[in-house]
Amino acid sequence: MRRFRRHGQESHRDKLKQELYQFNKTVEHGFPHQPSALGYSPSLQLLAIGTRSGAIKLYGAPGVEFMGLHDETAAVTQVHFLPNLVELVTLLDDNSLHMWTLRAHHGVSELLEIGRFVLTGPPGAPPSVTRVTAVLAHSSGELLLLGTEGGHVFVVEVPGFREMEDKSISLESVQSRIPDDYVGRRNLQCVEALQENPLNSRQVLVGYGRGLIVLWDLDARRAVQQFLGTQQLESMWWVPDGGCVLSCHSDGSYCQWKLGEEKIQYAPHRTETPYGSFPCKAISKIVQIPTAKGPPFLIFSGGMPRASYGDRHCISVISGKTHVALDFTSRIIDFFVIQDWDRHKGDPSALVVLAEEELVVVDLLSAGWPVMQAPYLAPLHCSAITCSHHVSSIPLKLWERVRAVGQLQNTQYSNQPWPLNGGQNLAPDPPQRDLLLTGHEDGTVRFWDASGVCLYPMYKLSTSSVFHTDTDPNDNMNQGSEGEWPPFRKVGCFDPYSDDPRLGIQKIHLCKYSGHLAVAGTAGQILVLELNDEALEQAVEVSLVDLLLGQEGFRWKGHTRLEEREEPVNFSPGFQPFALVQCQPPAVVTALNLHSEWKLVAFGTSHGFGLYDYQQRNVVLIRCTLSPSDQLAMEGPLSRVKSIKKSLRQSFRRIRRSRVSVRKQHTNNPAKLQEINARMEAEALQEMELAPVQRKIEARSSDDSFTGLVRTLYFADTFLSDSTHRTASLWAGTNGGSVFAYALRLPSIERRNEDVVTAHPVKEIQLMHRAPVVGLVVLDGRGAPLPEPLEVAHDLARSPDMQGSHHLLVISEEQFKVFTLPKVSSKTKLKLTAVEGSRVRRVGLAWFGSSQTEEYGESGLVVLTNLGELHVLSLPHIKMQVHYSCIRREDISGIASCVFTKHGQGFYLISPSEFERFSLSARWIVEPKCLVEVPLPPSTSSASPTAYRTQPDGMAVKHRKDNEESAVLQQIQKALEGDQTTHVENNMKIKPRRGNVMSNGD
Repeated sequence: MRRFRRHGQESHRDKLKQELYQFNKTVEHGFPHQPSALGYSPSLQLLAIGTRSGAIKLYGAPGVEFMGLHDETAAVTQVHFLPNLVELVTLLDDNSLHMWTLRAHHGVSELLEIGRFVLTGPPGAPPSVTRVTAVLAHSSGELLLLGTEGGHVFVVEVPGFREMEDKSISLESVQSRIPDDYVGRRNLQCVEALQENPLNSRQVLVGYGRGLIVLWDLDARRAVQQFLGTQQLESMWWVPDGGCVLSCHSDGSYCQWKLGEEKIQYAPHRTETPYGSFPCKAISKIVQIPTAKGPPFLIFSGGMPRASYGDRHCISVISGKTHVALDFTSRIIDFFVIQDWDRHKGDPSALVVLAEEELVVVDLLSAGWPVMQAPYLAPLHCSAITCSHHVSSIPLKLWERVRAVGQLQNTQYSNQPWPLNGGQNLAPDPPQRDLLLTGHEDGTVRFWDASGVCLYPMYKLSTSSVFHTDTDPNDNMNQGSEGEWPPFRKVGCFDPYSDDPRLGIQKIHLCKYSGHLAVAGTAGQILVLELNDEALEQAVEVSLVDLLLGQEGFRWKGHTRLEEREEPVNFSPGFQPFALVQCQPPAVVTALNLHSEWKLVAFGTSHGFGLYDYQQRNVVLIRCTLSPSDQLAMEGPLSRVKSIKKSLRQSFRRIRRSRVSVRKQHTNNPAKLQEINARMEAEALQEMELAPVQRKIEARSSDDSFTGLVRTLYFADTFLSDSTHRTASLWAGTNGGSVFAYALRLPSIERRNEDVVTAHPVKEIQLMHRAPVVGLVVLDGRGAPLPEPLEVAHDLARSPDMQGSHHLLVISEEQFKVFTLPKVSSKTKLKLTAVEGSRVRRVGLAWFGSSQTEEYGESGLVVLTNLGELHVLSLPHIKMQVHYSCIRREDISGIASCVFTKHGQGFYLISPSEFERFSLSARWIVEPKCLVEVPLPPSTSSASPTAYRTQPDGMAVKHRKDNEESAVLQQIQKALEGDQTTHVENNMKIKPRRGNVMSNGD
């Protein structure tokens, strides 16, 4: 019928879709997965992190974020900012160098790759000659020094990546100036470190793996001084006053070398092994920074005694008599020190440590060196994420209360401002306050401010105090014992080990109007909590619910339930539990819903569902959904894994036995034997369950396992018995395609504490194709979804239309079907494509506002399939509007973790530690908008006259010119910041390009 529609109507609808829907992946929240490199620009105040997957991420002030991705999938091994510029260079483990720049475009900065370079050696040279092991970005901003595995140092001009052969430092020229007995005994090995003289930029230190350190003059092209170390070199540090050099070694020692004395030093001025004479692990990096009035700070990573603490990941900080070994729970990637340049003293103000699982910033200005709470890069996976729940448009009162109780938990953090403040956040203030709640394996629920670009931690709720666990609440893991050596201090919050996996949170439901929260766990526990601003000591009332209703023939083979505390428990300010519902058998809670207006909580497992009245603290309803074929549901998750392994093992044993017997009977007929073997293998493969994408879509029988598993629960005030009297109702959908409807009789408000709530069954629907029911929605007389509880009472939604007929939308994995109420007769349906194996995995209701007209908007049903595709369907007609490809179909965990917001956005896990945020709405988009400007040059009296050269991106770069040009070029820069893109394009046409790669200027 499409060809008979009028063209005008189609074009108008298409235009309206463009105003309503627009798909964007906007920002990544959390901590980068598998970080591999760290960089820092003191002039830009930007932090850079490279990952093993080839991503590069930049962070500055809160809201200032950039992300780039190398075309290669190689890991980023080093990141270096060019001093006083907006460029940085990355080194990948495929030995390629890449240059990036922050280019201004339409008033905001973009991170762009502008060049790629691979070091080439002489013809016939082995790969080790050009394998880059150390990089030094020269302070001039025009040179890169590349130390290689073969011991050579190549000098490359940037941004054109032109090799300057006349300035290179060959291994032969270094060896020729060293005593023969030293060279003869030792192979110098690779270049481990490069350092520039802080007082003379034309001199550099070259450190070789075998311990040799050479001071080289770039202009004279000769060695000025040699330091003949004998221990394996790990890293070097040139003290800012230029008087001495520190080298750290693989035996856990560091050495101090004096400059300006004899030309060849055979031994260091001083050697220290900080943690004793027993064998120690290597010190991988060392830094020493003087202070204006006190002793210097000595900071190094590693060096722990190998036998006793070889498994510790530590950074030691020493200043005077204060000595602390910061103990991290994951491997240390790198660290740097931020100096307090604002007061022109250069005192160290913060230590920034990138560990494998988190970023830790230590305040070096405050007493005790406390940790600073980061406004971004939060380790979402400090305990593994098990579920998530998003709540939009939080009322201001609840928001302030949650923030207040969260601040009470953060007294151990530093009060100093965040030290990384580079760039300007130009994004508008969020239009609303949004919360993202994540449930974790250790029984905690974490509240995150998800309103803007930064996912900021607000509050942490722990449920373990309700139960008896192996942990001692009085244990303080952050402090070492008195007199302990080394003086350990636990830092960071990453702790992947759960004391009891049964504590894991599986479902969360928060009512933003009443402040009530329901959380459900792995062992069938459902906690009802209420927000309290004061500490409270109380006992939690427990209700046991037998979902089997005493049925014979079922025996639970899974884990036991958690043992609750009978005595009163001290609860700190925040969400405090007052009621506990314990399901029997203690299976994983698969569905949860809370109706704060009716004071009811509905819960479901693989055995049935129940209804709990948390005002009167009694159970209203229990319904067992098990069928005689659901014996698998009695085994629990661990037993399920064991049974699969056992069945596969038995199948292959049966095959082997059959083959042995067949060989005995048909030893003389190899063709017959091959045919029988092929047939048996095919039969075994048919018994195995295929992946979700590969399953053939067909009608399911009632004999399928887990048919009684409850997938969704829904409260509705609608017409259930007749078309004139509306009633409160509870709807439940199961894995076997069944829908159960119960009418609820609620007492009046005056009698709510005296009269009990009752429930009786009214309707039951069985879908013919028996596909799992993943969602239920009741539409009012206008075709709009019913509002949330208390939403109308707070004047945040209009009252539902009770005059017209209501409809029930049943969403199964394979189709969307609309039934009329109260007759429950089928009205319309929409099937998903069965050929591709597409099945519904996640559904959500969203309001899509027009990007052109504030007054217009439409309700839509957002659907995510097992193929990773997003669909938006119109309500109430269930017509497909748009569809986008969002997640890879192989990313099963990402699809399972997806959660939708009420305004057309969503989150899903792209790694255990990162959420990807996306938007389907053309009006509501949360994405970074920031600008990074070129830093002013450092004012030095001894420096040669410098000025700025203009680049195609509108930035200024340090170059030897007359000082008189700086004012003129600053005016050009201001014009370019005003989005003068024409001038930028002209500059790009005029500037010559050097080499075969794209450069960003002369």
